[in-house]
Amino acid sequence: MAAGPGPGPGPGAAAWGGPGWRLPGRVLELVFSYLELRELRSCALVCKLWHRVLHGDENSEVWRSLAARCLAEEALRTDILCNVPTYKGKVRAFHHAFSTNDCSRNVYIKKNGFTLHRNPIAQSTDGARTKIGFSEGRHAWEVWWEGPLGTVAVIGIATKRAAMQCQGYVALLGSDDQSWGWNLVDNNLLHNGEVNGSFPQCNNAPKYQIGERIRVILDMEDKTLAFERGYEFLGVAFRGLPKVCLYPAVSAVYGNTEVTLVYLGKPLDG
Repeated sequence: MAAGPGPGPGPGAAAWGGPGWRLPGRVLELVFSYLELRELRSCALVCKLWHRVLHGDENSEVWRSLAARCLAEEALRTDILCNVPTYKGKVRAFHHAFSTNDCSRNVYIKKNGFTLHRNPIAQSTDGARTKIGFSEGRHAWEVWWEGPLGTVAVIGIATKRAAMQCQGYVALLGSDDQSWGWNLVDNNLLHNGEVNGSFPQCNNAPKYQIGERIRVILDMEDKTLAFERGYEFLGVAFRGLPKVCLYPAVSAVYGNTEVTLVYLGKPLDG
């Protein structure tokens, strides 16, 4: 006996495979606004429509809701994220912020999620890495000190193997072959325990001013690390970086000083 036609598609099949699943974008946006980032990433792979709804507007209710759940109120209402114009960018910045599990025991990350506070511990240099590192692409982030620099205040990059704490007051970033740093106190570039010259390379280079935002640009395609101050490109500080995962990092020595780091995304050319 020949088998007859099977049962028609149920509601689930219509929702996912037929025209019925094409809900209006506003309805999809409302549904997506209840999901977490990992779930949103999966949804973006379902079809072009879902991808467009999620990524077409970086200030949509989806990203506004997620930012409200992920980020501290202080981060949203102060100027910490003033150079991150979209809610999607703010969520991304939070996921690229300092790691609470990958820093010296003498520092802690404040409730805003972006600022490191160094406790007043004598004869110690203390650092922190971000949650996410980079092995490809081009990336930019801002760093600024919100307290005294002390004798050493270094910004730069480090591998996962670089130490984030040591005895004494030293330039921790750049003290070995696993990190590269710019000491804002004396304008020296540091790597593998050696001074690689002064930076920026100009006569009477201005000293860093507390609160001044320094933009760091990591190009894993060209294997370079560069810096900007304000809207001024200061130049390439390091070339020939290894093809390994590199993390934004800082190291500090002054008690109760604070350092903020905000990931900006892909740098804007020009």
